Amino acid sequence: MAVPVRLIPSPPTVCLSTPLLSLPPIARKPSPSSSCSGSSRARPGFRCSAANKPSPPPPEVSSSNSSSNSMAKIRSEVLSPFRSVRMFFYLAFMASAGLGSLIALTQLVPALTNPARLAGAAETLRGLGIDVAAVAVFAFLYSRDRKASDAQVARLTREENLSRLKLRVGAGGRVVPLGELRGSARLVIVAGPAEFVEESFRRSKPFLKDLMDRGVLVLPFPTDGNTPALQFDGEAEEGENEGDGIGEKSKRLWQLTPVYTSEWAKWLEEQKKLANVAPDSPVYLSLRMDGRVRGSGVGYPPWQAFVAQLPLVKGMWSGFLDGMDGRV
Repeated sequence: MAVPVRLIPSPPTVCLSTPLLSLPPIARKPSPSSSCSGSSRARPGFRCSAANKPSPPPPEVSSSNSSSNSMAKIRSEVLSPFRSVRMFFYLAFMASAGLGSLIALTQLVPALTNPARLAGAAETLRGLGIDVAAVAVFAFLYSRDRKASDAQVARLTREENLSRLKLRVGAGGRVVPLGELRGSARLVIVAGPAEFVEESFRRSKPFLKDLMDRGVLVLPFPTDGNTPALQFDGEAEEGENEGDGIGEKSKRLWQLTPVYTSEWAKWLEEQKKLANVAPDSPVYLSLRMDGRVRGSGVGYPPWQAFVAQLPLVKGMWSGFLDGMDGRV
């Protein structure tokens, strides 16, 4: 017998013409401080950068300046080890005399207003005068040492900046900072027009061997942008062997070439300004074995004076006279 099947009707379906919750679209406004190059989708090779913020200086520039200043202060302490001690005692004596002056003033004012204590006012006034004079003297001594220290640190900072300038050793050789020549060579910088460099080269030829024995190396720096014509080929002079000719000696003596000439020009311009020298004047600058500036001047380098005053690099006096390089 078949059982009848009863169908249960499904509930009616309700259609909503509007969503249950309607959210307004979020509008993204571009930030005024940032801008992106390329489309909104990230792509390799595209970079976002701040538009309203200045670019910070390269970290190596600021670190180089701070390093030069720190090294200059260290060298200043080595060259003048007792200056800091003197300045400390000057400050201590000034503080002591200033305290004495204050005490004398507190005793002098009541003595002048009280006739009974007027007899001791002369002694108090004498002590006040001594204290004031002591403050003035020690202030003068402290100011003099401070100015000398600042001038020495400024000079050593310029020397440290010079030691960081780049140069090339030989034709096609490696590029090294000037500071790497410390302890091995006495550098002479010849800066001026190409004709000035050529004439300096010609005047150095009679002293090539003597200059090389004293560890002198020459760095020609033409300031007019022209390349000086330095003729290294030459016949052997009278009394010289053919294998040790003038051309080979000239190449060894004049083997340095400045790199990044704009930095060299900037350093020389600052030196000329401090020395009250005209910017277009040809100059020379000689360094000691330890990198300190020995002397400088306007005109051609005194090669004969170098030979007469500089000690030999090799021999019994080498090393002992490295700090006594003469006046030039």
